[in-house]
Amino acid sequence: MEFCKQAQEEVKWNRKLTYPLRKRSDRLKAEERERLKGFFEENPAIKLAYEFKDKLCKLLNKKHQTVRQCKENIKELKRMIKTMKYDTPVEFEHLAKTISEWFSPIIRMWRFTKNNSITEGFHRKMKLIQRIAYGYKNFQNYRLRVLGLCGIFH
Repeated sequence: MEFCKQAQEEVKWNRKLTYPLRKRSDRLKAEERERLKGFFEENPAIKLAYEFKDKLCKLLNKKHQTVRQCKENIKELKRMIKTMKYDTPVEFEHLAKTISEWFSPIIRMWRFTKNNSITEGFHRKMKLIQRIAYGYKNFQNYRLRVLGLCGIFH
């Protein structure tokens, strides 16, 4: 968006352009697609940046990849980082640096889809118990209450 705002002053104040520019191309409505098409005819550099962003989003949103697919994704991501560092406007360098720092977690995300939602759920229940049972003096009673509400005792 920073590149778009600097390249074309109109983008700064026109929400009918900024909103669709932030969306992925597969989620655009027909009228937004037409509006962007007209805008891109006048601003081909922004069109290239939008297409690059869209390609990057599609790559980063892949899930459940095999080892072979991950290797291909890694090659593509490295090509895109190299492009962002050397062949695109300055605003893309910051994005390239961020993606480089998060490179390993991105690769793990493609291959493994585990998350910590179960842990977060238990943590939420424990906080709820603490709020309800304020002042438990015996830790064992608190522990038993947590285990009971988390489904350990049936």
